[in-house]
Amino acid sequence: MQILIAMALTAVAAIETSAPPARVTRSAPMLVRSVLDGDTIDVATVGRVRLLGIDAPEIGHGFDTSAPFGREARERLTQLVLHRWVRLEQEGAARDVYSRHLAYVLTEDGVFVNAALVRDGLARVSAREPLTRLQELQRAEADAQASRRGMWGSAPQIPAPSYTRRSKASRPPTSRTTTPASKRRKPRTKNP
Repeated sequence: MQILIAMALTAVAAIETSAPPARVTRSAPMLVRSVLDGDTIDVATVGRVRLLGIDAPEIGHGFDTSAPFGREARERLTQLVLHRWVRLEQEGAARDVYSRHLAYVLTEDGVFVNAALVRDGLARVSAREPLTRLQELQRAEADAQASRRGMWGSAPQIPAPSYTRRSKASRPPTSRTTTPASKRRKPRTKNP
């Protein structure tokens, strides 16, 4: 029985790996109406679009605080696409679990927006299946890491309170003159 299961799994894996690459389709120019966060936009006539193959840090909503670089990612995406015409390239699944369209976003002047965010260190590659532009995204991430941009930069060293030393200026003085008068010994006097 185990042999049959192993053979079936091997056959399924062979079929999945030999599948032809997904066909990429490019849209006509579309206007970006708003930027929701570092990897989601709202496009006229389409609705919400999640940038394919990348993941940007989350922006806090309500009482949540933003993840580091979440606001910077949204600001950069806003600079790149807000109120501009873009083309969407789709491959594979058309929508994610939240019913957002999945697509690569390209500006009219040829900027591959998904890779631009990754190259700036404001998003990371998050592809869970083979994508046509995966190698381009991985090169952009390697470039951001090598250059220590955005989330790949060095974090400031903040020592733990238990390991910090007091500076000499903040230490209490140790001389005898600081002993309170009530605690000092009185000198002995000789009786005549």
